[in-house]
Amino acid sequence: MDPAGEAPAAHPFVVAHRGASADRPEHTVAAYELALQEGADGVECDVRLTRDGHLVCIHDRRVDRTSSGTGLVSEMSLSELRRLDFGAWHGSWRDDGSLGDTGLLTLEELVRLVLDFKRPVKLFIETKHPVRYGGLVESKVLALLHRFGIASPASADLSRAVVMSFSAAAVWRIRRAAPMLPTVLLGETSRYLGGGAATTVGATAVGPSIGTLREHPELVDRAAAQGRALYCWTVDHYEDVRFCADQGVAWLATNHPGRTKDWLQNGLTGAGRD
Repeated sequence: MDPAGEAPAAHPFVVAHRGASADRPEHTVAAYELALQEGADGVECDVRLTRDGHLVCIHDRRVDRTSSGTGLVSEMSLSELRRLDFGAWHGSWRDDGSLGDTGLLTLEELVRLVLDFKRPVKLFIETKHPVRYGGLVESKVLALLHRFGIASPASADLSRAVVMSFSAAAVWRIRRAAPMLPTVLLGETSRYLGGGAATTVGATAVGPSIGTLREHPELVDRAAAQGRALYCWTVDHYEDVRFCADQGVAWLATNHPGRTKDWLQNGLTGAGRD
């Protein structure tokens, strides 16, 4: 089973990591629209809370790396973040606006974008910890998903959203409040070899990095034996995509969704390698 409760496909499902983030500024509408156009099966985002309680799609604690501003996300209001540019730092940037929308993206806006798309796409939401707001992040995520009617799917296989975290406590909060919502426990090797943490918090999938999976390829079978799928990040190279396919990984996150889909759909032969 995959983290969304579906039977495994012949090849991994492709998740656009922060959108098509190799070709567009991460966590922007431009990045996610490109990922959807390129055929991504899922899109991934990181969420944080602003000072005034809004969920925004930003990976770092600070805005310095990916915006024209400086400071902590948790100390800034939504309106302050809206005034920043989140595209000019990226190599794809053009000042003629041809990239599309590269402003701040809220989780609500991303949910609307995904649900309104012409085909079903899974949304993988990672909550970041430790943060000053603690469990309020998960509460806000669930409240938002409830508003869109996707927090309590009739069954796991019908879910449009998956919540992930490196924090076992965060995963447990989600499982306790929304037991039908698929979850992924991200983390280090030790958690998966014994399976204790994932079992305790009821995670439906585990999420090692590609480096961890290469060191411990048995994690796929061990997860399957416990009724869990495996979500692997961040898989950008041809050899790693092929490795994940060979190992039976259910979902792989990549910064290059279009290229990765092409490799998988062409049997991992004949495509240009990076």
